[in-house]
Amino acid sequence: MTGRHAFGPVRQNGYVVRDIHAALHHWTQVMGVGPFFRIARQPVNGLRYRGETSDASVSVALAQSGGIQIELIQPLDERPTAFRDFLRTGREGLQHVAFWTDDFDGAMQEAGRRGLTVLQEGCSGSGSPDERFVYFAEEHHPGTMIELSETCGAKGRLFRAVAAAAQGWDGTDPVRDMRPLFGVPA
Repeated sequence: MTGRHAFGPVRQNGYVVRDIHAALHHWTQVMGVGPFFRIARQPVNGLRYRGETSDASVSVALAQSGGIQIELIQPLDERPTAFRDFLRTGREGLQHVAFWTDDFDGAMQEAGRRGLTVLQEGCSGSGSPDERFVYFAEEHHPGTMIELSETCGAKGRLFRAVAAAAQGWDGTDPVRDMRPLFGVPA
């Protein structure tokens, strides 16, 4: 994990938005990116922000554009998160770039060697131990956070399904419910 790409290629650009519906319209109708898979209230298990437990809620939508996943995140409350704080500074838009890994523990060791410090962490979706994520503080590059996301389990399968749906997308059904990708009825 040394060299130019400490964690591999950037796999995701994460945008924090105030209005996910307006953002979805922009990305699908203006930019032509899609389809997006949305979950109205994303389960975030074991969320810790600045070392403290937070039961914040977010709405999330995912799509693929070439080799980059586009993630849209709208905080749904004022509970502590890096997303809430990003909006509170008056910003909206690109908040993080994410690296995906099947070796989360090794990537975390490399992050420590590089002087990165954890700001926010938890587990996506089901909260399975192979769905961990971490956001690092911005002290090294203010304005854009780095996320490490573990993708060896269900989250990896979800990400592959989102990417597959983008192949040859013809613009129809631009915003879809994410739940069927997990085998849960819409």
